[in-house]
Amino acid sequence: MALTAWQALVELGNVQPGQKVLIHAGAGGVGSIAIQLAKHLGATVATTASSSNAGFVRDLGADIVIDYRTQDFGQLLSGYDLVLDSLGGQNLQKSLRILKPGGMAIGIAGPPDPAFARKAGLNPILRLAITGLSSKIRRQARKLGVSYEFLFMRASGDQLRQISALVDAGVLRPIVGKVFTFGQAPEALQSLAAGGFRGKAVLTVTS
Repeated sequence: MALTAWQALVELGNVQPGQKVLIHAGAGGVGSIAIQLAKHLGATVATTASSSNAGFVRDLGADIVIDYRTQDFGQLLSGYDLVLDSLGGQNLQKSLRILKPGGMAIGIAGPPDPAFARKAGLNPILRLAITGLSSKIRRQARKLGVSYEFLFMRASGDQLRQISALVDAGVLRPIVGKVFTFGQAPEALQSLAAGGFRGKAVLTVTS
C-alpha cells in the first residue's frame, strides 16, 4: 500500500508544495498512507470517505473531506493538480473533470493503458487489447486537456527504504487495526472479510 502511494504521488505525480490533490477512499489502505504522504509533500489534500471516517481522515491530514454518500465531489472540487483514483468506472471519469488543464488522474483500479503494456513487455496482441480498454478514458482526458496514467505497483527496495525512514521519523503512520497471534490467522481473515476494524491486521509470530 505504501509503495503504491509513493509511486503515484512521488514517482508518477511528482507532487509539489502548494498543489491540490484528491485522494479517493482516504480511509482505505492506500488512501490512508497517500493522505499523509501528500501532506508531507506540501499539498492541499481532499479525500472522499464516509461520514463515520471523516474524523479519521482529518487526523491523517486531509484538509477537505467529501462524504461520498451524500456529497458529489464533482460539484464541490475544481482546479486540482492530481487525483489518485482507486475505484475506476464513473468515479474515474468524473475525476477527470475536477482537474485543471495539465492535471493528471492516476488510476490503480484500471483500466490499464499502453504505457503499462510497454513497461510490462506484453506481446503485441495484448498491447493492442489494453490500448482498446483504456481508449475511452484517455480520449476523455485529452478533450479536457488532462492526462490519465494507470499504476501497477512494482517492488522497489530503494523506495521501501525511503518510506521506512519516513515511518521512523513519524511522518507516516501505518494504521494497525488489530493484532492477532499466528494461531489466530483464520480469525484475522474472517475479521478482515467482515470489515470489523479499520487498518491492517498484524500477525505476531513467537519463537
